[in-house]
Amino acid sequence: MIPRVHARGTRTIGLLHYLYGPGTHEEHTDSHLVAAWDSLAPDPGRDSDATYGDLQRLLDQPVNALPKNRRPAEHVWHLSVRAAPEDPVLSDEQWGEIARRMVAATGIAPDGDDAACRWAAIRHADDHIHIIATVVREDGRQARIRQDGKRSQAEARVIEIDYGLRRLATGDGTAARRPTSAERHKAQREGRERTAREELRESVRRAVAGAASTDEFFDRLAAAGLLIRKRLAPSGDLLGYKVALPDDRNKDGEPVFYSGSKLAPDLSLPRVRERWSRPSETPTAIDGSWPDQPALPPVTGPAFARRRAAAATWQALLVIDHGDDGTAAAQIAATGEVLDALAKTSAAHTRAELREAASAFERASRSHVKAVRGHDRGLRQAARDLVHSGPVLGRGEDGACTAMLIDMAVFVVTAAAKWHARKHHTQQATAAQQAAEHLRAAYQAASVQPMTALSQRGRRLTQRVRQQQANLLHQVLPELADQIQAESGWPALAATLDDARRAGHDPAALLTEATARRELRSAGSMSDVLVWRLRRSAHLPALPDDRNATALRANRHTSHSAPTTQSVPGPTGNDPRRGR
Repeated sequence: MIPRVHARGTRTIGLLHYLYGPGTHEEHTDSHLVAAWDSLAPDPGRDSDATYGDLQRLLDQPVNALPKNRRPAEHVWHLSVRAAPEDPVLSDEQWGEIARRMVAATGIAPDGDDAACRWAAIRHADDHIHIIATVVREDGRQARIRQDGKRSQAEARVIEIDYGLRRLATGDGTAARRPTSAERHKAQREGRERTAREELRESVRRAVAGAASTDEFFDRLAAAGLLIRKRLAPSGDLLGYKVALPDDRNKDGEPVFYSGSKLAPDLSLPRVRERWSRPSETPTAIDGSWPDQPALPPVTGPAFARRRAAAATWQALLVIDHGDDGTAAAQIAATGEVLDALAKTSAAHTRAELREAASAFERASRSHVKAVRGHDRGLRQAARDLVHSGPVLGRGEDGACTAMLIDMAVFVVTAAAKWHARKHHTQQATAAQQAAEHLRAAYQAASVQPMTALSQRGRRLTQRVRQQQANLLHQVLPELADQIQAESGWPALAATLDDARRAGHDPAALLTEATARRELRSAGSMSDVLVWRLRRSAHLPALPDDRNATALRANRHTSHSAPTTQSVPGPTGNDPRRGR
């Protein structure tokens, strides 16, 4: 249940006309009172003899009884209370009781206070009510309604328990604005799956993912087909922006624009510009970008970009686990950019789950812990690489590297969930857990082809080689060896260990390092995790070709002569190209 305290108003009659009227988009039906300060209060919705003016005069009576110089300028208080979509439809009696509890909790009409404010609860839809009140009490004093928003939220949590409704975590003010009832009804009428606000928020998130300057950000918005309106100071300096969908129009046929801050707190222009700043320094370029960023090896394709993103994600994992709060918050925020970029460039069979993962993690990317921007440049560069490398078809080396990156993303998102949980960020921790579930589903889709190919390669190994890999596994992981061998991914792991040997590595050393990096027991498939850790740390092709086995032996030399990741020092000083 979501209560929302709206801005104070000056005209009681104006709000009544809206609440009893058809709504902005004809979404209001059967508007009527469900409760009021007086059981005999007139109801223009059900009583043909009652008028809006009758109800307005009664509500305003305590205000008008004061001398004009003592009347508050904004005397109209407005609270809406909305049930979750999956909640049952409540009766008028139930909504009336909820309204009484809300005005008592917020200080409008405390229980047993005969001189409280006058109020009325109006229902014009199945899933919510509006409460209108005037803030002057019957005794002429103004109501003490400080922190009415927090108090309404606290009462909503109790109401959810009492009525068996969906239980929500108390918000911390960092969530994106939810679509209004009018926006949802409009989307339904126009056959849209999502509201314009939600579509725009996703499009803007994708545009900012890995962007390096204001100009590039706006170029991406335009390329996405959005209408852009910039707010300029008299000096010509850019102050803000608004975006609109070309086909989202108001009743006058004009585009409906939303400012970045109205889409999400971190999409305002100042917050967007923070993303490409250096730590403890001030941008020197006119557009806020950094023209002297260190050069990186050029992106040669989607597989290369995904490998570099996997390495940057490993560095983020180290920071979230061991870094200070500000840098950890920055890594978590930048992880959202990587997920947005990955969803934007994903293949069809993983696209839906990756979009859901990115959408869910958006809530986890913000908290009251201020992100120290600049330290997250490795992840932001990874997001940029993904965008510029273009979409993948999901097959061959590209598809295998996608599975590798998603596998790593599951770990970093899970680490973010644990970090938020330690900080008691309930909503963010829940959102990160939801994102992890979608990523696991995406991994299952992405890994089928490469893991099948690797498993087939493993089954073609000679009995002697298979036994050597089994012995190695028991030597390095004696407690987990039997469980790993029982997994469907064991043949692929055996093939990977053999590939590492062919490439000139010490398989025992690689396996020891890979298992020491991070625990394995929580993984859905330990063999899968080890396959991708080993193939990345040993610079093995994610999906080698049996017809060119010599490439495995050459791979070790080419990978070291041409680094495939950005060299960004982590908190432990580890080489980002090494295993997870």
